[in-house]
Amino acid sequence: MSSLHEEPTKEATQKKAATETSSKTSQDTSSPCATSEIQEPKIYLLPNLMTAGNLCCGFFAVLTIFQGINMEEFAKAYPYYQKAILLIFCSCFFDLLDGRLARMGGQESPFGQEFDSLADLVSFGMAPALLVSKAVLFNLDGNIGWTIAFIYLLCGAIRLARFNCLANMPKKAGASMDFRGIPIPMAAGFIASITFLLIDFSKNDKGSDLGVWNYILGAVMLGLSALMISNLRYPSFKKIDFQTRGNFLAIIIGAILIAMLINEQTRWYTPTAIFSLYLIYGLARPIISKRWRKSFEEAVDGV
Repeated sequence: MSSLHEEPTKEATQKKAATETSSKTSQDTSSPCATSEIQEPKIYLLPNLMTAGNLCCGFFAVLTIFQGINMEEFAKAYPYYQKAILLIFCSCFFDLLDGRLARMGGQESPFGQEFDSLADLVSFGMAPALLVSKAVLFNLDGNIGWTIAFIYLLCGAIRLARFNCLANMPKKAGASMDFRGIPIPMAAGFIASITFLLIDFSKNDKGSDLGVWNYILGAVMLGLSALMISNLRYPSFKKIDFQTRGNFLAIIIGAILIAMLINEQTRWYTPTAIFSLYLIYGLARPIISKRWRKSFEEAVDGV
């Protein structure tokens, strides 16, 4: 008989202890001391300032494109589209700086990674998609231009989400730093530079149909969309920073590129050449010998 009375007593004791523990826990979490222990993300000023510059340029690029859309004559919209393209190029410059500044100062953080991806989606996803759909692909039948632009934007968002997932996964020692799929800033830079070049081709006959170029650029956008979500490896060149050692040849090549960007006769073609070289190199990389590829990329990285 005594054993029958002991079991309910034990159960009641356990329930009472659990109630006291839960109430104590709720008091602890609601106390000021517990609130002060909540961890905040690390936000480093200089790298995130560069990311903010990237987002700012992307935002004003979108606004400038809308100004061009509101022009009654297409010829009057071209200056706005040119300005938007230059703003996208500025976004590429800021995006180039933020990661390198973070790595140089040991200031990489999850906040910076997420902030950078959100800025990239605006500057290199929304802005180029809107630009091409209204500046070039508007002559295509129906809503084909909008559809192609949305596919590009969707693949860009998937590319950024996949990049963040892969970046947060544990890495083995000596793991490759290559990108999987072409990075969205390079895809946006290629699209913007091609559009920049097409505007120069048609500047003497503004407002006319670009003919076959509409379909070529549409196909290019679809191809870049597929490359962004592909498993094709592209070099990241993340080791290049302000402390990278160079040589006379690299300095001469850099000076030539800067001169070509400044020169009025060649500035229309130079961005297309730069982004095209990166795109083609990534496509040809699998068939290039590993020895030559390693020596070339180590030379570029300054290793």
